[in-house]
Amino acid sequence: MTPAARLSAAIEVIHTIDAMRIPAAQALKEWGTSHRFAGSGDRAAIAGLVWDVLRRRSSSAWLMDEDTPRGRVLGMLKLERGMDAGAIAALCDGRFAPEPLSEAELTALTSRSLEDAPAHIAGDYPEWLDAHLAAVFGDDRVAEATAMASRAPLDLRVNTLKAKREKVLSSLKHLGAGPTPWSPIGLRIGLGADARNPGIHAEEDFLKGAIEVQDEGSQLAALFSAAKPGEQVIDLCAGAGGKTLALAAQMQGKGRLIATDHDKRQLAPIHERLSRAGVHNCDVRTPKGEADPLADIKATADLVLIDAPCSGTGTWRRNPDAKWRMRPGALEVRLKDQIEVLERAAGMVKPGGRIAYITCSVLPPENGEQVRGFVARHPEFAPVPPEETASVLWDRAEDFAAAALRSEEGWLMTPRRTGTDGFFVSVLRRK
Repeated sequence: MTPAARLSAAIEVIHTIDAMRIPAAQALKEWGTSHRFAGSGDRAAIAGLVWDVLRRRSSSAWLMDEDTPRGRVLGMLKLERGMDAGAIAALCDGRFAPEPLSEAELTALTSRSLEDAPAHIAGDYPEWLDAHLAAVFGDDRVAEATAMASRAPLDLRVNTLKAKREKVLSSLKHLGAGPTPWSPIGLRIGLGADARNPGIHAEEDFLKGAIEVQDEGSQLAALFSAAKPGEQVIDLCAGAGGKTLALAAQMQGKGRLIATDHDKRQLAPIHERLSRAGVHNCDVRTPKGEADPLADIKATADLVLIDAPCSGTGTWRRNPDAKWRMRPGALEVRLKDQIEVLERAAGMVKPGGRIAYITCSVLPPENGEQVRGFVARHPEFAPVPPEETASVLWDRAEDFAAAALRSEEGWLMTPRRTGTDGFFVSVLRRK
């Protein structure tokens, strides 16, 4: 397919998403099924265009003064891909391609900008979130939100139970892998606008358990928890086991690691992942009925890690259509879920032990406000000074402190500041 034909296909997919009100991934899959002639490169390029339109949905429509699939695609080409009116016009010749630009579209592309656009339009996020983002970022919220709309790189975590970063860097050189800026155990592969995700799952390092796909921010969150060999550690919201695996590596296979989740379906992949990673000290406890799988854990845990259920605002660059489906009521539900899991963790931690509270959110109610509420209910807990938690980064700790947002409760990482997904990390020690 030509670049112009791919553009026309992207407009078609966006129209389907609008008309059928279905997730982008489903619309792209259905388009691919009904257009068998499109090769893998074509499908990847079309998907890249669609995801970029969703990332810049509001600003693209504003720029073109036309909130239609075609208008959003044309606006995105200027805002996200950096194309000028001439380059865009060259793709729109009407032959297996979008129709030629109208006078109004050409004028919009050459004369309109986001200079007078409201913050939620320029930053491409739902208007009802503006007050929350203003509370944490102030006048920088457009820049922060724009960074959250960019395409994320592919980050990998080296499993130190099986490999060293230097060796894996060498073996993945053909993929363009380099070290992550902050994590001492991370690798990063940059991805262009039309790039396909490399087949990491077919790489020998992955098959042997030497690497796992994990955003650098998630790696740092696990590192900040400071799990140590010989400790009793509980991953309370383990899900598929990403942070469980990171904790196991930090513990060097020594001590007691327990992983559980309220939704047993989320735990399904964890057993195979633990086996591949060579983890032998993890007890996966799958909930059965109403029984508490952690009923025997009472004030004995050195560390309880909470990868809390949250709004996911910090992962918008990986899942851009999720932000447009988000509603205020969903946030309220998540806040209640977070309170419940924090209360559950409080009774498991021994004196001197700690809770690592983590969200992939940038919203204050889920982060600092949630921690302050917990400490008010449980004065026996106090936040560990953020500088202490970041000391695990050694010579990078000072630079990280200058980049991330610090509060008394913990660290907030963002794509703009730290180049990671948006993550909040608070470590709370029981006195």
